[in-house]
Amino acid sequence: MRPYIILNAAMTLDGKIATKKGSSEISGPEDLERVHHIRKDVDGIMVGINTLLADDPRLTVHKISSKASDNPTRIVVDSRGRTPLDARILNNDAPTIIAVSKKAPLSKVEKFREKAEVLICGEERVDLVELMKNLKEKRINSLMLEGGSTLNFSMLKEGLVDEVRVCIAPMIVGGSQAKTLVDGSGIDFMKDAIQLKLNKSYPLGKDYILEYSVLQGKETIK
Repeated sequence: MRPYIILNAAMTLDGKIATKKGSSEISGPEDLERVHHIRKDVDGIMVGINTLLADDPRLTVHKISSKASDNPTRIVVDSRGRTPLDARILNNDAPTIIAVSKKAPLSKVEKFREKAEVLICGEERVDLVELMKNLKEKRINSLMLEGGSTLNFSMLKEGLVDEVRVCIAPMIVGGSQAKTLVDGSGIDFMKDAIQLKLNKSYPLGKDYILEYSVLQGKETIK
């Protein structure tokens, strides 16, 4: 058992979620509000350590609500315990869980525990399947995944994503070093690609929203 997981991201027309310098201001205000409504509707919101280090996000619903109870639990996948102790996700706005592997320094883990809950899952890297089971046991029944690109790929590869929702902004940035929606090691052959089924599409401000179900090998696209 695991949470129901929605991968959500904003990207340029050429699939970039940030420029080569890390700039990621992509979608318009209407999309940002949409994202905060999704956050309000789920039990948890998860990012990888690279996203945390690059953006220092709050991961709250502050654009639509000031009620602390409306904020989801914030989850960081941080295998080696690199989360800065002054990161904004360690404030009191919402509960926070930091998932680490056994390679994370014990001294840092103890510091984390002063401000957040720590889950140790995996030897070298966080075991995402184990993490999802632990989150489900903590009554996190729905989860919004906000990446970044490496974590997005890992979650998809493990079959842990149920939906993909993307905001496509009318812009192109290029750059071989710019992060795309999904990076990681990738898939070698198109026949093995992760298959999606389009459920909904609509314009939103200057952007365009696409919502897909992830087909887990038991369905065919009709």
